[in-house]
Amino acid sequence: MTLKVENLHVQHGAITAIDDLSFTIEQGELVTIIGSNGAGKTTLLRALSGLLPTTSGSASWKGESILGKRAEDLVRRGIVHVSEGKAVIPELTVSENLELGGIWRRDRSDVATATAEVLELFPRLAERMKQGADSLSGGERQMLAIGRAMIARPDLLLLDEPSLGLAPLIIEQIFSAIDALRHKLGLTVVLVEQNAMSALSIADRGIIINLGKLVASGSSEALLNDPALRSAYLGY
Repeated sequence: MTLKVENLHVQHGAITAIDDLSFTIEQGELVTIIGSNGAGKTTLLRALSGLLPTTSGSASWKGESILGKRAEDLVRRGIVHVSEGKAVIPELTVSENLELGGIWRRDRSDVATATAEVLELFPRLAERMKQGADSLSGGERQMLAIGRAMIARPDLLLLDEPSLGLAPLIIEQIFSAIDALRHKLGLTVVLVEQNAMSALSIADRGIIINLGKLVASGSSEALLNDPALRSAYLGY
């Protein structure tokens, strides 16, 4: 089960958001996509999850094209996207938000099992099941968004800026949970982050993009030990 992106282009009017981008991610890898604001990170995830049309190029998962497909069809194929900004429905309770994660699944007993696993991973959610999602803190909302995604039992998890706006301690908890999930379930994870240091601390590899183009890719250790990349893209 490989995610393969080849010569991908995404155009927004006169702006090229993704420019001839190619990379491969193997099953079970956690790969972080790093870049500044406007680098094309969010556009990439939205294109891979069926939320944005692409201009040219290809992208496949398990050997089958994922471009031009409806987002809900990709969810059924095991591709789940958690967008930036704590993507929960504030008008619903925590419990109702979690239920949405299993809406496409036929195995109701496993939905119950997956929900129990999420609540074990995020005990705070278990304490707030009847509360409205709008009453949660930023960190709790992010836990809820990730938890809902996990109830869908994804093979490929696309995470967009899960640390956005969170306190350092909460960021550490979120990243620790992501790492635990992928090891436990054999998930393939594409993690888009501006918080490069935290992302690389749990990632197998990093891919750096700028203005939609590939700048560098390699193991987390190699990227962290490259002085030029550290200065230009990693913030130290």
